[in-house]
Amino acid sequence: MSDSGDVSYPDTGSSPVVDSVKSEASKTGGELRELKNSRVTPSTTTDNGQPLTHYHSLLYSLLSWEQPRATAVSYASVIGFIFAARYLPLLRWAFKFLYMSLGLTAAVEVAGHVILKQGIASSFRPRRYYTIPKETTEAVLEDLSQLLDFFLIEFQRILFAENVVHTVAAFTAAFTGYWLIRFIPIWGLAVLSITIAYFGPLVYISNREIIDEQIENLQSIISSQTNQLKDLAGERTSQATGLMKQYVGDYSSKAQGYIGRRSASPEEGKTKLVSPIVKGDANPEPIIKTEDFPEAPKVEPTSEPISHPVESVEQEKEREPLLAA
Repeated sequence: MSDSGDVSYPDTGSSPVVDSVKSEASKTGGELRELKNSRVTPSTTTDNGQPLTHYHSLLYSLLSWEQPRATAVSYASVIGFIFAARYLPLLRWAFKFLYMSLGLTAAVEVAGHVILKQGIASSFRPRRYYTIPKETTEAVLEDLSQLLDFFLIEFQRILFAENVVHTVAAFTAAFTGYWLIRFIPIWGLAVLSITIAYFGPLVYISNREIIDEQIENLQSIISSQTNQLKDLAGERTSQATGLMKQYVGDYSSKAQGYIGRRSASPEEGKTKLVSPIVKGDANPEPIIKTEDFPEAPKVEPTSEPISHPVESVEQEKEREPLLAA
């Protein structure tokens, strides 16, 4: 240390800015490794007991800002890719790189055959062409399957209201996107959606107590209104049921009285037909008497042939032939 009081730093061969950049880079690399290692299948399950995927833990760790540098890098990467796909001709650059590399290879190979009598590009040909290992392919397919299962499971959990707050939030996002797509292009809507997905959880984590209190108040209001509607519906239902029972009882008694009168009327008709009663007559005489019916035959009928009466002489003469034999 000098007499003037200045602090002298040891010469490390690099500036403080470079050291700070290296330190931040090493910290970012460490957080990225921790984020990658967080891909484990969580112990929690869905409400119906179905296990979750390792992307649930990865996305939770990413969007909850547990590793802020890794989350910031991923957000910047996604936003950069969206802007690059919007403003940079990436597909044209890919075709340009492809035809330039193939053209250079063909030109070098032809020039080698003409000048040196041997191919130059073919001399760099490997003994065995590169192939993707089977283990790598299976790992990639397994990872892709886990990713698709993650989106499918989360969509069903939101659709069937496993957490009503998430369902309401998804409804709000879909409704807002339906109206914003008329005024905002797709790439702008994608930037807005990614920004909300990354910074929405950060806002919630920073103001967890206030937001939870408001959500609890809203749930209590909704539950009280629901109970009032249930009570009112039960009261209306009981009134309608009692009124219906009263109407059914009235109509049932009227129907029974009508059926009783209808069943008594044929008996009265029969009585009047057989023995009508005349006022002032002590021994009324029946209309139908026994003498009105014929007597039954006392001798059994026989099966003798019926004798035809003798025809008259004139009738026999008429039957004789007109011409003599």
